[in-house]
Amino acid sequence: MTPREIIAEAWAITMREKSLRQWGFVSSFLETLFATKLLLYQAWFFVSYLQGNPIGFFDDVIWLSHNVSTGWLISIISVFLALLAVEWIFPNFARGAIIGLTAKAHNKEDVRGGLVLGIYNFFPMLGIHELFVLAGVANAITIISLFLRYIDGDVKFFMIGIVIFFWVLSSILKFLASFAEPAVVVKRVSIFSGLGTSFKLIISYTSHVMFLWLLLFVISIRIAFNAILVLLIPIIAVGIGFLFATFLSFQLAVILGVSVGIILILIASYFFAYLHVFKEAVWTITYCELKKQKDLLVIEA
Repeated sequence: MTPREIIAEAWAITMREKSLRQWGFVSSFLETLFATKLLLYQAWFFVSYLQGNPIGFFDDVIWLSHNVSTGWLISIISVFLALLAVEWIFPNFARGAIIGLTAKAHNKEDVRGGLVLGIYNFFPMLGIHELFVLAGVANAITIISLFLRYIDGDVKFFMIGIVIFFWVLSSILKFLASFAEPAVVVKRVSIFSGLGTSFKLIISYTSHVMFLWLLLFVISIRIAFNAILVLLIPIIAVGIGFLFATFLSFQLAVILGVSVGIILILIASYFFAYLHVFKEAVWTITYCELKKQKDLLVIEA
């Protein structure tokens, strides 16, 4: 298949298979929720850093303990930790299901068994994700903020430079591992075997893959749109919370502000689900098609 045919097939599968979009919706919701919380926290830290009094790691908990009752404090912390665990676990769980169901749809098989695919491939998906954990912008920002917060002197800027270097390196390696997850799910190979297969396919078919990247320009639009929405959601939620706080109790204002923020994230996640599934479908179908080609290392007599 040509890159254009792969793009068309991936979009057709995305629009046709409702179960794929359901997996993509929940995964997008949790990822957007995590990014929104992180941005809100880092914005608070950035403002305090510019004011010359950067917040500590548990200052948010201390602030809550002074403004809400003990029951509310325990409830908020419990919900936060539970959400954090789900946001860490489920996207890796859903990725295995989406890749496996996409491969089935591409091979004209019954698109069933997403739960089994998710469970079976969870640890390999988690392992691959954690290998390139520094490739995530959110993770790099979090580490940089910790250095700014707890390291004194000019050495912290040297450490930040190291983080940026490893972020670039991890991003390059993550690109070379683009086919590792489809290899693990479709062919049931080990993580390192999947990484080796991905490196070899990327190097062997560089022009093919780069053309796909150009056709996937919509992904960059999605990222930009996602960044804008993630920036606006906490601003709107906090603004509404302060508005309600002018004539309602603090606890009720917080509940209403958080509720509005979650509704906005749900709406955004509905649209992100299509693009999330589409991106995974493109790489899965490309992997399936490239594996049909003769290995370039094989030389016939």
